[in-house]
Amino acid sequence: MQYNEKLNFLLVALLILVVPAIQAQKPVVHELSTSDKVKIETLLSTMTPDEKAGQLSLFLSGWDTTGPVLRADYLNLIKEGKAGAIFNAYTVDYVRKLQRMAVEESRLKIPLMFGYDVIHGHRTIFPIPIAQACSWDLTAIEKSERIAAVEATAEGLNWTFAPMVDISRDPRWGRVSEGAGEDTWLGCKIAAARVRGFQGDDLRANNTLMACAKHFAAYGAPQAGRDYNTVDMSMISLYEWYLPPYKACVDAGAGSVMASFNEIAGIPSTANKWLMTDLLRKEWGFDGFVVTDYASINELVNHGIAEDFKDAAWQALDAGVDMDMQGSTYLNHMPELLNEKKITPATIDHAVRLILEAKAKLGLFEDPYRYCNKSREKKEVMTADQLDFARHFVSQSCVLLKNPGQILPIPAKVKTIAIIGPLGDSRKEMLGSWSAAGSWEKCVSLFDGVKKMAGDKMEVILEKGCNINDYDKSGFDAAVRLAAKADYVILALGESCGMSGEAACRTSIGVPGVQNDLAEAIVKTGKPVAVVLFNGRPLALTKLASMPVAILETWFGGTEAGDGIADVLSGKVNPAGKLTMTFPRNEGQIPLFYNGKNTGRPLDPADTADEYVSRYLDCSNDPLFPFGYGLSYTRFSYSGLVTKVDDHNISIAVQVANTGDRDGEEVVQLYVRDKVGTVTRPVKELKGFQKVLIKKGETQAVSFNLPFDDLAFYHPDLKKYWDPGEFVVYVGTSSAETLSGSITVK
Repeated sequence: MQYNEKLNFLLVALLILVVPAIQAQKPVVHELSTSDKVKIETLLSTMTPDEKAGQLSLFLSGWDTTGPVLRADYLNLIKEGKAGAIFNAYTVDYVRKLQRMAVEESRLKIPLMFGYDVIHGHRTIFPIPIAQACSWDLTAIEKSERIAAVEATAEGLNWTFAPMVDISRDPRWGRVSEGAGEDTWLGCKIAAARVRGFQGDDLRANNTLMACAKHFAAYGAPQAGRDYNTVDMSMISLYEWYLPPYKACVDAGAGSVMASFNEIAGIPSTANKWLMTDLLRKEWGFDGFVVTDYASINELVNHGIAEDFKDAAWQALDAGVDMDMQGSTYLNHMPELLNEKKITPATIDHAVRLILEAKAKLGLFEDPYRYCNKSREKKEVMTADQLDFARHFVSQSCVLLKNPGQILPIPAKVKTIAIIGPLGDSRKEMLGSWSAAGSWEKCVSLFDGVKKMAGDKMEVILEKGCNINDYDKSGFDAAVRLAAKADYVILALGESCGMSGEAACRTSIGVPGVQNDLAEAIVKTGKPVAVVLFNGRPLALTKLASMPVAILETWFGGTEAGDGIADVLSGKVNPAGKLTMTFPRNEGQIPLFYNGKNTGRPLDPADTADEYVSRYLDCSNDPLFPFGYGLSYTRFSYSGLVTKVDDHNISIAVQVANTGDRDGEEVVQLYVRDKVGTVTRPVKELKGFQKVLIKKGETQAVSFNLPFDDLAFYHPDLKKYWDPGEFVVYVGTSSAETLSGSITVK
């Protein structure tokens, strides 16, 4: 069956005519010079079909014990001008070697692009993206990508497969570690910051990196939280919650977009012409190129939408997918499709032109070796300043979940600290998933960091106690004996770095193995216990949270993890992180997110006699830790909420007082609820935040200006506008703890 015939049976085809554009800000433009335009058109007029297919092909480089290596057949393709880009190839000498083959040995001398998954740092590894989001610090997030771009380009790279901006409400999905969490508004802000950090203002500079927004689209909403699985949702949900972060990347000028593995409404993204052409290019105005995810054109056969790889190649190219990652379908079948007139020369030329334009924007025609500078490779990687920032970013990304009796920070009177748990001295786990070119040997473990912090003032002793994910309790006795000798215990618990990330989904997201049992045994010693939690996703911590322990969520902090965490444990840094993804009480609550709907029978916690409401029999509806939640070593109180409505804006002001005995930062959060809408609206939506430093004993006025346009939402006709009426404004320390006031917008 032909692709166009199949579309006749699918709802998405009917929606193409009615889907409006999502309003955009003017994107950042990376202009082409006149000479670049002439060069590109000259190349297009002289390239053979095989050479054009090669420009649309991306191939994988490998590594062995001696360093990077490329398959012999791929080397030949480069020399024949049949490769457009290489990924996983870095270090200056290696990149120069491959680039030389392209620009000195191939017929047309077209330079290669070099891509890599620079997800949270290149050599200097920063906290995983979900951790970075919990800092609520857009400046720091952008700076981390700027450093990553400097390091990656110093080693020959010019393209990154980041940022991942998929919204996810299901912590079973392993790739929540790579995203910003569950909120669309915040996800858009972070997505744009990441693109700016990678690309800067000038892609021709030798220290900027072309970004690739992924995974387009809705990859973060797979059924059952299982990677690569089907996505099925209403068009309103797609437009309201899942599309905006990709649009934010386009508006920020992202040079490329990656197609997602999943299908939407029966059409896999790699073959979805509405998604890639009608929406992305025509409505959003995207002028970069689209690359597949790994061999996803080939997977159209498994999806059951293509008869064979040739059919798959046709569908993908016709849909608007420009570059084939590792599938070789374009290289193997495009010339034949051209001869059969299934693909027009204009379609092929359009895709090739976009690839050549990307290379021109990177300055590769001007100087193909601009990213091959040995001096930069020696001087601009893992510098003291970069490592200092990494340490700072770790401390800003930590979230204090629980702190009974002010167990944290560690009291100055403590003389002996016992670090117990499977992650106490594990450097390998600190990197987290997608650790790029990071080296675990250079990571600072928790034990390393605490020992440096303690100096000669405290003794720091270590015992593993148990492994991360088995049922062996033979180490418990030694751990208990060590705890009994100490004044203070730090329990290092959580996941291994491989338990989150791609293809790392879990049906049970509690603390794995026997770690909860180890915690119980240590608590029985009566010593003060602080749990340091390492993980790549929200965990179901109900059992651990019921114990009289402090809990510091540190995620996976990267190269400087141990030092940054020690800064928080010692009190040198007062934690200010706030969760950007809800922590459930158990897996049965999933999906669970703060901006759900009220339903026709909402639960009234004060009315326990009403059975026929939306509730569970065996568990509270509320999460264990809500979106926006995070404690401090000091205390903040909110008062005096004032709202004012004028012709176009809502002004909101609140007084925030630091009533504790330490200076501290507070993330003041603004939420809005539309009481009556044309379609049902969430109980709360984040619309703003400010991270403010308030000295102990002081009060600070915090104000917000909310334009009416920020109240807009998608209606049944898929047009975005706001409805007049009553709104509730909430300001507070988390999504669950706020002051509120009602306003009317006419």
